[in-house]
Amino acid sequence: MDVAERRPVNKARRTHTLADVAGKCLAESFSRQGFTSAELVTHWHDIVGGEVAGLSEPLKIQWSRSHADDPEPGVLVLRVQGPAALEIQHMSDVIIERVNRFLGWRAVGRLALRQAPLARRPKRLPPPPIDPQAAERVAATLTTIADEGLRGALARLGAAIKRT
Repeated sequence: MDVAERRPVNKARRTHTLADVAGKCLAESFSRQGFTSAELVTHWHDIVGGEVAGLSEPLKIQWSRSHADDPEPGVLVLRVQGPAALEIQHMSDVIIERVNRFLGWRAVGRLALRQAPLARRPKRLPPPPIDPQAAERVAATLTTIADEGLRGALARLGAAIKRT
């Protein structure tokens, strides 16, 4: 009997997405840094806003070692570049409130700042503007839509889709 005959024929294999595999690998790394999930790092810009996100990056959350039922809030350690540390320090109450609101509980009680260069990600270029002639051509095909505002919005959407 060869190897091909010994394998079960009807054994179903589940495919895994890259997000599933990478998420499991990264979860352990994030948990070592005190993060319960990667969302605080990956959504930093959305949580604290563009101004603060441009000046800082979350490094880790330091938790106290108490084993009480009501754990003490942690310390969010932020990487801040040079002179921006003073500004971030003045905004610390707002940052803590936004982070806690995002997490849904009082997870962070204070900030600790570490001055170091930020890991800059390349900025995405804004999409090119919509061509008005292309929007008019798309609008000409939408004759069944009576509402002028809706027809214009759909024409701009169609032109934006076609440009990519």
